[in-house]
Amino acid sequence: MKLTRRESKERRHGRVRGKVSGSPDRPRLAVFRSREHIYAQVIDDTQHHTLVSASSVEPGLKTKLASGGNCEASVEIGKLIAARSLEKGITKVVFDRGGNLYH
Repeated sequence: MKLTRRESKERRHGRVRGKVSGSPDRPRLAVFRSREHIYAQVIDDTQHHTLVSASSVEPGLKTKLASGGNCEASVEIGKLIAARSLEKGITKVVFDRGGNLYH
């Protein structure tokens, strides 16, 4: 049986989530990129709580960026999520690639 792209990605994501878990010491950084926007969350999986989030949909960034789903947007979201994490005292995270390739 041939799997669709979405089914394959969901399977890979399940394998990644089986190995990667966020703790209070080292929360999980989950990044999701749609066709038009990018979203990032820092999550504590022990309490099932999002600690910090940033996205290209936010009013301050939406006017600043030409497109929400390109490389420039990802750089801005990375800077924003890093600044917000440091404000909360988070210096180390575990990266959750969400079934996508990381290279």
